[in-house]
Amino acid sequence: MTVTLLNKETIDGGNMNGNGEVSLAEDFGSFLSPKEHLAVPPIEADFRNIISSIGEDPNREGLIKTPHRAAEAFKFLTRGYSQNVEELLNGAVFSETYDDMVVVKGTEFYSLCEHHLLPFYGRVHVGYIPDGKIIGLSKIPRLIEMYARRLQVQERLTKEIAEALENALHPKGVAVVIEGMHMCMMMRGVQKQNATMITSHMMGTFRDDRATRHEFMSLVKGHGEI
Repeated sequence: MTVTLLNKETIDGGNMNGNGEVSLAEDFGSFLSPKEHLAVPPIEADFRNIISSIGEDPNREGLIKTPHRAAEAFKFLTRGYSQNVEELLNGAVFSETYDDMVVVKGTEFYSLCEHHLLPFYGRVHVGYIPDGKIIGLSKIPRLIEMYARRLQVQERLTKEIAEALENALHPKGVAVVIEGMHMCMMMRGVQKQNATMITSHMMGTFRDDRATRHEFMSLVKGHGEI
C-alpha cells in the first residue's frame, strides 16, 4: 500500500481507492517520515512550508487543503508557459485585401508581477494595419492571455504582444497600449490605490506616422466609439 498526501482523487474522500492509496487529509503532516513527505508534489510542499514559516498551523482544518489549492491556482495563473504562439493561432491567419486600421480595445487581463508574485491587472488595447493578412478576432485576446499568464512586468508584456502580432502577420504596423493596476504598490509598499501604469509599444506605421498613431490613440481613449 502506498501513501498519497494530496492526491486529487483521495484527498476529498479520505478513503482508500482502487489503487490502495490512502488520503491522510485529516492530519497528514504530523506522522510522516521524510521519505513519505516526498510523495507531495514539490509546489504543494513549498506552499505548506510557507504556511508554517509565517507561524500558522498547516494541519488545522481551514488550511489542510490550502497547499493543494494554492498549487492548482498557481499552475492556472502561469499556464502561459505551456502555450506557444503557433499552437494558439492554429492557422487563423487569413488573406484579405482590407488595409485600414483594426482595433481591439479594452481586453481585460490578469497577470503576476515577477518581483513580488502579486497580481496586476487592467486592459489592453491592440491595433494593427493589415498588409494582405488578417488574424481571427478571438486570437488577439488569446495572445494577451498567453503572455499575461506568466510572471511578468507590464513593459515586457506590452512588447511581447506587439511582437507576436508582428511576427504572425507582418502588417504595416502594430500598436499595443496597456493600462494596469499593480497590487504590489496598492496593498504593500507605497500603498497608493489610484495610480495607473500606462505602457505602449508602437511598430511600423504607428511609430513612423504621427497621424496614424493619433488615430489609434483617439480610438483607444474613446473618441470615435460606435
